[in-house]
Amino acid sequence: MDALSARFKQKHALKLRILPADIMVGAYRRHDLHRKQIAISEALDHASRIFQAALQLVLFEQGKALDELVNAAKFETDAGRRLTRAALANYAAAAIIFPYETFYRSASELKYDIEALARRFGASFEQVCHRLTTLQRPGQEGIPFFFLRIDAAGNVSKRFSGGVFPFARYGGSCALWNIHETFRAPSKVLTQIVQLPDGDSYFSIARTVHGGEGGFHAPKAERAVALGCELKYAEQLVYSETMDLNNPTPTPIGVTCRLCSRPHCVARAHPPLERRLIIDEHRRLATPFSFAFD
Repeated sequence: MDALSARFKQKHALKLRILPADIMVGAYRRHDLHRKQIAISEALDHASRIFQAALQLVLFEQGKALDELVNAAKFETDAGRRLTRAALANYAAAAIIFPYETFYRSASELKYDIEALARRFGASFEQVCHRLTTLQRPGQEGIPFFFLRIDAAGNVSKRFSGGVFPFARYGGSCALWNIHETFRAPSKVLTQIVQLPDGDSYFSIARTVHGGEGGFHAPKAERAVALGCELKYAEQLVYSETMDLNNPTPTPIGVTCRLCSRPHCVARAHPPLERRLIIDEHRRLATPFSFAFD
């Protein structure tokens, strides 16, 4: 934070200040033109404060580059263009916190131990997961991870796959994926080997993360994140050291119920869209739905 504060002062003649939440009036970050300052809410934890400061610096110093990138693309709506610009700015802010080469070497050295990386870079568990999904520089490629974030109701608020994991565009995730179990063991890292109906297997790491403001009366947002990769990369992870990867026992999951055709899943919440339901009043199967494969 000190380096960012010095940059604002020397380059932009702005003071970086942490202000009480009541003064921020619901905002986490604000550029105060009148007082020549960047104000960040004290309701944020330290990692989030640093990210907000880095993001504001990107908007100041790389605004032209962001405009050139998004203006070179074609968007159907202005909202799409703005969302893309925001995503690029967020990526750049993460690159300030986690310089590519330093983070890449640290990830390999620590065997992708997310909590250890978070301590080393003064970041949060979720921030590290985000950055790990972006290590694909030619010649310095990290493990191609996918990332998912859900709330306790199963709503998906973030998903990144990079072509590695076939997330459903809409809907939730499979109930058999242990990301849902993390809410019963807060802050504990859970591991799992999962297998999709097509036979592809993946190694998954899941843990709860906390959002919202600090304070006893402040609303809290408990979510869970999962970071995963193809099973062939699992031996590079600290989380697989006690597992027999040569003889794995994967948990069969689906992308989402509507797109999954596994016939004997007791956790199924919806019938598959592309299968014909079989209604038999004289027989009750153990699974919630019976459907044909013709």
